Amino acid sequence: MSAPPNAAEALPRATRVLRATPAADHVTLDYEGRFLRRKRLVTRAGLAFLADLAETVSLDPGDALGLTDGRVIGIAAALEPCLRVTGALPRLAWHIGNRHTPCQIAADHLLIRADHVLEGMLRGLGAGVTPTMAAFAPEGGAYGHGRTMGHDHGHFDG
Repeated sequence: MSAPPNAAEALPRATRVLRATPAADHVTLDYEGRFLRRKRLVTRAGLAFLADLAETVSLDPGDALGLTDGRVIGIAAALEPCLRVTGALPRLAWHIGNRHTPCQIAADHLLIRADHVLEGMLRGLGAGVTPTMAAFAPEGGAYGHGRTMGHDHGHFDG
């Protein structure tokens, strides 16, 4: 008699990240939750599956996970506590970036995750700061898709 399968092994597995791919079902994750490698997730329709990726990835709203059985699960951004920042946007964006803080940029405002220290700094710089619940999807950085976790300027074979 064989041993019963591990519960995680019995779940459908997501092993591929797909960019801009239509999906019939979605999983809603906050900013931190969209940074993953291996995690049990449940879709809006109630399908439990295991994200089992080769490496840790940063998922954006609109990305999808490809399950080994062929299904595609879309990624949606959850509402989370944020600060809507208005004022002299280039200057304020510089100060936010100088603190390596993820920032979502719009024509008339900036959006950052709620942080009382940054809120005080921004108010001190003359910014309008409004607490809000929003789907946070910050800029990914100049060196590739997703979060800026360090970058490589190339290798010199001198």
